[in-house]
Amino acid sequence: MTRLRPTALLLASTLLLAACGGESPAPEATPSLTVSVATPTQQSLPQRVTASGSIAAWEQMALGVELSGQRVAEVRVEVGDVVTKGQPLLQLDERSLRMELRQAEAMLAQAEAALALAVASANARRGEQLKREQLIPDSEADQLVSGELTAKAQRQTAAAQLDNARLRLGFATLRAPDDGVVARRLVQPGQVVAAGAELLTLIRDGRLEWRAELPERDLIRVNPGVAVELRGPDGAVVAGTVRAVSPALDAQSRTGVVYADLPAPGALRAGMYAAGDLVLGDLPARTVPDQAIVERDGYRYVFVLGDGDVVSQRRVELGVRHQGVVQVREGLGDADRVVVEGAGFLADGDRVRVVPATGG
Repeated sequence: MTRLRPTALLLASTLLLAACGGESPAPEATPSLTVSVATPTQQSLPQRVTASGSIAAWEQMALGVELSGQRVAEVRVEVGDVVTKGQPLLQLDERSLRMELRQAEAMLAQAEAALALAVASANARRGEQLKREQLIPDSEADQLVSGELTAKAQRQTAAAQLDNARLRLGFATLRAPDDGVVARRLVQPGQVVAAGAELLTLIRDGRLEWRAELPERDLIRVNPGVAVELRGPDGAVVAGTVRAVSPALDAQSRTGVVYADLPAPGALRAGMYAAGDLVLGDLPARTVPDQAIVERDGYRYVFVLGDGDVVSQRRVELGVRHQGVVQVREGLGDADRVVVEGAGFLADGDRVRVVPATGG
């Protein structure tokens, strides 16, 4: 009996160790990152639509003369000059036009003298009297009457030619049709011009406007009177107001144009390209902190905390950004818990450890 006790103890120890080794638990997975989370909040955000567009003249007038073959005597304005309605801008050589005017005046004087002679001769009245008394044939009487009528018609023709000569002389001076700013000058002194050719370009009233293309989803939210904020080339903010909204969309791009007046354009010039915002007022929005948004492969995502502190990547559609928060239009519910701090280092399916946000 004494010799059997060590053997029994050894056997019992071996069985105990074997039993313990078979039931040892697997080590738990270690969280890959410490993060903070937040739930979406409902708040009012200033509703803005960001767009880009070109700066153009509100109304651009191409100016020319109505005479052909005339030589330019003087150009009285330069690009950038501010002009007023009726101000002379360009002068043609008037010598041939004044000669035409003198010829028309002489022809009128001649016609008036012929008419005076016809009236003085009293042929028309004498012919009418002889015709009534049947003393001469009707044909001879009509000839006496027609002499005065012909003289009157010649005078009217000469008066019309004189009016035309005065009008052509007036065309020799190109005047500003309205207040504005000279945008282009395409003519030099001594140049022989043709009727209808563009010689000067005038921006009416010096008014500029911003023309921005918007997709249909944003276009229907914009109405005349909406405030516009543009960023000039010098960094200054230029204020404007929507004047009109295109009533139709482009069939190819599905976009429409917004026209915004710029009463004080600052450093902006016609032909420039500018980005800006259309301020539509406040709107209720579901928001998350900017830090929660991850951009990958051209899309925006958030990481939503699930059971077992495992996160899932979810694609979202964003809206307005304002003061550190961003509107989530689609892809997120009010009860979802979204990773904020540390979101940029996560992958779909990662297990995390949640701690309070460092901000509070």
